[in-house]
Order: sequence, then structure tokens, then C-alpha cells
Amino acid sequence: MAQFTYTARRRTGEAVDGTVDAADRAAAVLQIERLGLLPVSVSAPKAGPKASKPSTKASRPATPAASEAGQSGTPGGGFRQLFARGPRRPKLQELAMYTQQLANLLRAGMPLTMALRSMESLSTKGIPSEVSRQLKQDVTEGRSLSDAMMRQGHVFPDLVINMVRAGEQSGALEEVLRRQATHFERFAEVQTKFKAAMIYPAVVCVVGGALVIFFMTVMLPKFMTLFDNTRIELPALTRMLISISNFLSGYWWALLLALGAGFVSFRRYRATPAGRATLDRIVMRLPVVGGVVRLNLFGQFARTLSTLLQNGVPVLQALRITEQVIPNVVLKEAISATREAVTDGKTLAQPLARSRLFPQLMIDLIKIGEETGDVPAALSNVADTYENDLKVALAAMTNLIQPVIIVAIAVVVGFMLLGVMSAMFKITESIATR
Repeated sequence: MAQFTYTARRRTGEAVDGTVDAADRAAAVLQIERLGLLPVSVSAPKAGPKASKPSTKASRPATPAASEAGQSGTPGGGFRQLFARGPRRPKLQELAMYTQQLANLLRAGMPLTMALRSMESLSTKGIPSEVSRQLKQDVTEGRSLSDAMMRQGHVFPDLVINMVRAGEQSGALEEVLRRQATHFERFAEVQTKFKAAMIYPAVVCVVGGALVIFFMTVMLPKFMTLFDNTRIELPALTRMLISISNFLSGYWWALLLALGAGFVSFRRYRATPAGRATLDRIVMRLPVVGGVVRLNLFGQFARTLSTLLQNGVPVLQALRITEQVIPNVVLKEAISATREAVTDGKTLAQPLARSRLFPQLMIDLIKIGEETGDVPAALSNVADTYENDLKVALAAMTNLIQPVIIVAIAVVVGFMLLGVMSAMFKITESIATR
């Protein structure tokens, strides 16, 4: 088998360049014609010592095997594999930017191969140009875009692949890509707001903890030298502070070891199926944070399922993809049970209600969508409702957590000051009585 480089034209007249593997030039021409192309020129590999070598795939874009191995065929790929777990999956915002750019090129009238070639030079953070190059190569060889994306599974999740396949079948690929971009942008926005809401409480906790440790390990020992010179019995609160300070100063390594052991044990427990399910269930039942987590999960479920159904993905496949997208194990199990019930011919609302996990509002709206024959629109309304509620809940959680943290830090600081001041008052009182 040799690799032939060709230039051909589509039935519409646009030029196409690519390579094929064939036994001879005649077989290469036949293979190009089977792709629906009109060959213009077919070039055989040049004869020579290097061309006679059987393997030319090392100079080609990443093969599926190389893609699954994190593009180990590229220079330095094997070295990176020794120190990395695998290729980094693109973030939601990066996927949104990539699909939006590809949709813009298709909307401008570019053929798919030319659009993918342009994507190689466009700056898309998180998705290297090698991905677009391999997609163009696969599409040029006759594969569909969804099949080409499936070969790049470390970059494109099942959600993208199945939506693109549905868009290809319906002839609305450009519209589907735009919907994907909107979908990823919405999820990225929700995640950003959730993280931003937790930044301020986290900063306050870190600063407050640092101040407490500084006082207990630096400031309090200096006061202790003053107390040691007196023979007055110190108050119980002061003695308690001194004991804590001595422990932190002398046995800080034991505290670090205990925290490290606790963290490792927690990670191991969370890695088990039972531990993950238990922790996810506890988080969903927390007083304030649990409500925000539930709104986020329900909105993510409704938005993902609605987007898949709107683009023509079958309901069972849409439920399977949604189950993979949802991070909560408890909700995953409920979706899996729903998928099995829908396979038995039941409606979507009945198994969701049987799980006793999804809110009644969602079930009622889905039931109305089933009666009117427009479940995707009903799910979209559910997603809009919970996303709006999530914004309000995030603001309320932030407004509630901030004063609680400030009051807790104030109580700790007041406890330490009271311990020091009570000792000072007792020493002053003793001097006055003398």
C-alpha cells in the first residue's frame, strides 16, 4: 500500500485536496471516484530510499490510535504520557467558541472541508489545530463529520457527536452547531456564577483562619512571657488558649498529618460507588447549598435533554447522553431507571415521578409537553425556570453565607481577645490590691 496525494473537484466545482492509501494509481483513482469526487491529478509517492519505507503514517495527522493515546504520535507525546494522565478535555467555553466559529464559516457558504481547513488557522483556545486538521482529513476521505469527531473522542463528548449526527441527517448542521454553542455558553455562564458566588466566602475563611493561626502561634506566646512572670492563677479561658497555642506551636506537624490523613481517607471514600452516592445525597440535602445544587442539576438535566431532543436525537440515546453529562450519582441512577422504563414503552413523566427526586413542577410540565407533542419545548421552559431560580438562589446563598462567616470569625477572635484581656484584668486587679 502506498499513499497517493490527489487534487479533485466536487460535483459543485469546488476543489478538494487529500491523500488516499491504495495499491496503485488506478486503485487510488477508483477510491477517489467512490468518494463522489472527480480526480484532477493523482500523484504517486516519489521513489527513493525514504519513500520505499512501508510506514508513512507518522507524517500524517494523528490517527485514531494516537488520538486515544493523547496524540502520542506527535513529538514529545510519549514523554508527556509519562507525566500526564491524558489529554485535557476542552472546557465548555472552548467548545462553544469552536462550534460557533465552525457554524459561522458554514453560514458564510464555505464547504465543510474548506471550513475545517480555515479552523486550523483560527485561534481556538483549548482545541489544537491538529484536531481540525484530522477532522478535515477524515471528511475528505469520505467520513461524516460526526464519525470524524468520534475518532477525536478525547476532544468532543458524546453530546456534540450525536447532535452533529442528527444535524447531518436533518440537513441543518449549521443550525445545530449554533445551538451547541448556545448550550455550552449557558452552562459555562452558570458554572462561572456558581464559582464566583463561592469566591468571597472562601477568601474570608482563608484570611480569617490565617489571622487566628498567626495570633495563636506568634502573638499569644509573647503575652505568655508576661503571664509567666506573675504568680497569679490565670482564668480558665486563658489557660485554654495557652494550651491550644502550645499544641499548635509544638505539634503542628501532627495536625498536618491528621489533616492529610483525613483528606486521603475522604478521597478514597469518595472514589467508591457507595461513598460517592452517599456524599452526593448529603450535598443535595444541605440546608442552603443543597437547594442551589438541586437547581443546578435539574436545570442541567432539562437543558441537555431538551437540546438533544430538539436536534433529533432519539429519546433513549438522549437520556443515555444526559446521564453521562450529569455529575451527581443519585441523579444518574434516577435517569438510568427512567431510561429503562421508557424502553418498556412508558412515558417520560411517569418514571421521573416514580424516582421521587425530580420536582413536581418539572414532571407536570413534561406531562403537558407529552400531551401536546412538544416535550423539547417543555424541557426548555423547565430549564429556563430553574436557571432563573438558580441566579436568585446563588445571590441569596451568598448574602446568607457572608454574614455567617463574618460572625463566626468574630466569635473566634472575640474568644481569643477575651482570654487575653481577662488575664490582663486579673493581673491589674492583683497589682491594685497589693
